[in-house]
Amino acid sequence: MTNTDVAEATPSAPAPRSPLRRAAPWLILGVAAIIIATIGVLLSPTDEVRPPALSASNADPDGAMAVAEVLRQHGVDVIETSSLADTEHAADSAATTTILVIDPGLILNESQHNRLLSAAARVVAVEPHGTALEELAPGVTEAGTINDSFDADCEVDAVMKAGTVEAPATAYRLARGQQGIACLTVAGDLSALVEVRRSGTIVTVLGAGAALRNDQVVNAGNAALALNLLGQTETLIWYFPSEADLLENTDLTLADFQAPWTVPLTALLVLVAFAAIAWKWRRFGPLVVENLPVVVRASETLEGRARLYERGSARLHALDALRIGTIARLAPLCGLPRTASVEQVVEGVAAITGRKRADVAALLVDDEPRGDADLIRLSDALLRLETEAAEKIRPN
Repeated sequence: MTNTDVAEATPSAPAPRSPLRRAAPWLILGVAAIIIATIGVLLSPTDEVRPPALSASNADPDGAMAVAEVLRQHGVDVIETSSLADTEHAADSAATTTILVIDPGLILNESQHNRLLSAAARVVAVEPHGTALEELAPGVTEAGTINDSFDADCEVDAVMKAGTVEAPATAYRLARGQQGIACLTVAGDLSALVEVRRSGTIVTVLGAGAALRNDQVVNAGNAALALNLLGQTETLIWYFPSEADLLENTDLTLADFQAPWTVPLTALLVLVAFAAIAWKWRRFGPLVVENLPVVVRASETLEGRARLYERGSARLHALDALRIGTIARLAPLCGLPRTASVEQVVEGVAAITGRKRADVAALLVDDEPRGDADLIRLSDALLRLETEAAEKIRPN
């Protein structure tokens, strides 16, 4: 150690770091994490919105683009829609319009089904079920599934031209006494296609919707069934009901979109928020005006610094503060001026007390506390050293 003033001696403690410097590593890690996450998002492949199954714009095996494109080549205007409003707008003339509706989610309600029936001369419902089947084709009931080869067995023109249809299908039954035609029937009364009239509109319940798929339309007479069933009018509207129809449904309220646990969870979060406010309450208001200079007792300053050292686990800083005070008091006892260096004080104390110089230097300069117990032990040792030096100089 070089010769320095006792007042300037800070044996081995580093200067306390500012809050910004202490937080710098965490800030760097946070920025690095954000950069890495951003790069990952930018480099990751984006998933394009895939058209639904049986969509006229879906070229995948489960799509129906092949049927739509062939119909377009034969002069049929194929229009895809995703809302009832767009469907009604696209249907310029009901007499020349066929609507293919695919609604597995049961989005449409009864009034919307009635509007759908009035917008076209023909409605083809692909595998309808539940309320959709009841409202579009009363008297037709669902009867499980069938996976078979169906032969033409009715006077429906599209079925007669198909001859044979091969596709898994939803089975339907036509109630006795109900006006309509059941086609592609197996096991006596299980039909893959049923045609009824509803308010002047021909409604075709197509259970063999898989016959429209790109990967199955080439089987047997599937293509003939699809093209003749959907190509009987100048315009074909390929309609997938969506959230727009759900929001248009006036029977629904905000509560219908909420999970049953939404209200209890919201109430619990509000209670937790109030509990946190009550726990961490701080009174906010204008700053207290106090005349300067402010006189603070030395004991308050001492206790304040001690709490700061304790909160930051700055044991070495606390020990060095004790060492500086001890060295400053030992220098006059050794007959040294206040400008004496720490090395001179160590030599003087060792000579007075008879202790080894290395032991005195370790106590005044080198030893570092490894915990609170070490800090207490070293502070007690400093007090004993100072007391011993005073007794040697001024014996009782």
